[in-house]
Amino acid sequence: MSLSKARSPIAFALDFATVAEAREAAGVVAPAIGMVKVGLELFVGAGPEIVALGREVGLPVFLDLKLHDIPETVERAVAQAGKLGARIVTVHASGGRAMLRRAVERAKRDGAGLDVCAVTILTSLDARDLGDVGIAGSPAEAATRLAKVAFEEGVRWFVCSPAEVGALREALGAEAVLVTPGVRPKSAEKWGDQKRVATPGEAIASGADWVVVGRPIRDADDRLAMARAIAAEIADAKSRARSAQP
Repeated sequence: MSLSKARSPIAFALDFATVAEAREAAGVVAPAIGMVKVGLELFVGAGPEIVALGREVGLPVFLDLKLHDIPETVERAVAQAGKLGARIVTVHASGGRAMLRRAVERAKRDGAGLDVCAVTILTSLDARDLGDVGIAGSPAEAATRLAKVAFEEGVRWFVCSPAEVGALREALGAEAVLVTPGVRPKSAEKWGDQKRVATPGEAIASGADWVVVGRPIRDADDRLAMARAIAAEIADAKSRARSAQP
């Protein structure tokens, strides 16, 4: 499925320990989402073959491995992600210019339809956490700085928290595709270990193109109903944004 024609801007995070659980959940919510996201837990537990789950449910796979290594290693890992059939693969923007450039160049050269997505600042980190690891400035300043470097090296997809999406949109323009984790519907009571968060409607209104939702859908009594409710919240936010335009 083309991402530009996705039925929904929701990337459902398959935060499950087994393939069976992930397959069941993805099949149930597929009508209300636009991508499935395979993260470290499922990829390490199930192996590379889990990427084929996307074809089973007719959805692109967002392979969230957050690659961060020397340029040669990351380039070769990107090549393998393309061979698996992933549509998006994540790398850490803090990996440096050479790593980012070679990842993008390899994805383009192989022609597998893979896009590289740079993760800016994890949603679990705040300013104090950044200071502890030697990163100066606020999360918004750090995310924008990293995103600009990645953009200059050819990256066009970015992961950022809802708190930074407005700043990145202003800095990078309409060409950038912004993906926001740290999203919970209004009905959710707990935010877990994420600190810089928002509702799906708020994220979209701020300039996000995609929202990543995991636990609220995964833990719902009716997963499809929850996914549809989130999609409806997003559609309402888009409608209000259009109405507010001069």
